[in-house]
Amino acid sequence: MGEEAEGEAEGVTETKCSMPPDGGATGGEGMKDYAEFLASKRVRADSWGFDCDEATLPEYLFHFQRRIVAWSVRKGRAAIFAGCGLGKTIMQLVWAMQVAKHTGGTVLILAPLAVAAQTRDEGARFGIAVRVVRSHSEITGPGIYVTNYEMLEHFDCATFAGVVLDESSILKSFMGATKRAILEAFERTPYRLACTATPAPNDHLELGNHAQFLGVMASNEMIARWFVNDPMEAGNYRLKGHAEADFWSWVHSWAVSLEAPSDLGFSDDGFHLPPLIEREIVTKADVTDGAADGMLFRVGSLSATTVHDEMRRTCDGRARALADLVRAEPDEQWLIYCNTDYEADALKKELPDATEVRGSDSPAEKERAALAFAGGSLQILISKPRIFGFGMNFQSCARVAFVGLSYSFEQLYQAIRRCWRFGQKRDVHAYIVRADSEGEVLAAIREKGAKHEEMKKAMNDAMRREQLSDGMR
Repeated sequence: MGEEAEGEAEGVTETKCSMPPDGGATGGEGMKDYAEFLASKRVRADSWGFDCDEATLPEYLFHFQRRIVAWSVRKGRAAIFAGCGLGKTIMQLVWAMQVAKHTGGTVLILAPLAVAAQTRDEGARFGIAVRVVRSHSEITGPGIYVTNYEMLEHFDCATFAGVVLDESSILKSFMGATKRAILEAFERTPYRLACTATPAPNDHLELGNHAQFLGVMASNEMIARWFVNDPMEAGNYRLKGHAEADFWSWVHSWAVSLEAPSDLGFSDDGFHLPPLIEREIVTKADVTDGAADGMLFRVGSLSATTVHDEMRRTCDGRARALADLVRAEPDEQWLIYCNTDYEADALKKELPDATEVRGSDSPAEKERAALAFAGGSLQILISKPRIFGFGMNFQSCARVAFVGLSYSFEQLYQAIRRCWRFGQKRDVHAYIVRADSEGEVLAAIREKGAKHEEMKKAMNDAMRREQLSDGMR
């Protein structure tokens, strides 16, 4: 980081004065003035919203949900980082309803593929009219509309009074050009809301993306103010030690974060997760297949270039092992994730009655399969985390399995959360099927997971202190 950026950051997050601003008083009153002076230097997000009394919000919202919606309406541009099953969909719908009513205009909700229909149906449950649209020509008047992220280019985004990004963390999964298009499309939209589960705390650029989308602060300015390059990991940043409290205070000025209602001081009654039972199924790899000349066995560690070769060799064995599990519990729904098309082909061969959805299928086909599975009329669904790993509510299913993994911890975490979420009534069984030669991939994911949980706790603790201290004013 350059000297100019570093100097600017220090100028914002800490004072350069060595004496209290009263000219040198050292008594209690002087220190009080000094504390107030430091507090005045804190960076806080502006509010762009309008008055909203939580007592006037719909009674079908839980108390903690009403608190969040009223706060986000008053902010006008805000982020809701809430755990799976805490009601992000209904909160964003009520927020959109308030904005549409206040402005007499239209609000667009952008959602992952197949989530749009679930959003419409959730609105219908509570008497909120939501229309699924695929182009701007289908917008006929004021109200709430929902579409998929992939349809963005078909809309005149300058006409919307408000916008909601559902599962907004998937922004980082898009290519740079698409991400920029989303940021630019809504840079003048008056009211903006971003909703996702707790963002990856070790991916500070994700927080920066949210701040930039909301118009709070550019991502690069956020990094310059509060972060330094991490010498232990190239391309990463870490919070300056003295800046941590100031940084999370700033984040809290535009975002609310919770894993349970108690994070805001409310009761957790009705919001307790059932047990998650994780199990590895390890198959035996033929290590003589693919051995180098003069060698009896394959040797060496997996890398990004060799992992697919190894997984191709073990694919059929993994598919058979998973099929045995499925056949042992024929009355259960099964959500089966694969990482490649060849794994999907092997699974389909072993489980011919299963429904398989891949990227080349039409949006209508994907939506049809997702809704059928969510409704319980589809027994076995085979797909990839990037298709059905984000946003969907599959709590009717309590069996989720992975036959092939990428190195992404987030994909694994989010995919399991489609079933293991608040509202799930049964124990959830999650299976990871791998060959004994593929342990490095899972080990790498688990290492990322441990770091994620450690940093997420630190982030949530910091946010909880801020939230409980001011009642989300």
